Amino acid sequence: MNIKSNPQELHKSAEIIFEFLTDFRNFEKLMPEQIVNWQANANTCSFEIKGMASIQLRMVEKKAPEFLKIEAEGKSPFPFSLITRLKKKSDILTESFFKIDADVNPVMSMMVKRPLENLVNIMNDKLKEYIEQAN
Repeated sequence: MNIKSNPQELHKSAEIIFEFLTDFRNFEKLMPEQIVNWQANANTCSFEIKGMASIQLRMVEKKAPEFLKIEAEGKSPFPFSLITRLKKKSDILTESFFKIDADVNPVMSMMVKRPLENLVNIMNDKLKEYIEQAN
């Protein structure tokens, strides 16, 4: 299953956005309120989705300033990766989107599709909000 956020135009350089996204300690600012018990260092994080599951993530691939790949590890309910794409439109304008590639069966797909769509859209909305307010 592939789920992609709506694209956002961010009024910051791709390099600044990429630098922000390559440190998991910044990701907490992008998470919805259902995410609790957040713990992170630069390359890994773990958290719980209230009443559902514990997730552990690791950054596995970085191509500055346009691509970032994160993979679930450990006790994730299903294997998935979270991909961030940044497209430089000018020195101060960047298009962003998040994409989840998940390996789920059809029954699980029906259960998780909407929450995952909400997640990637919330993350991209919060990225725009936060990054444009930062100096």
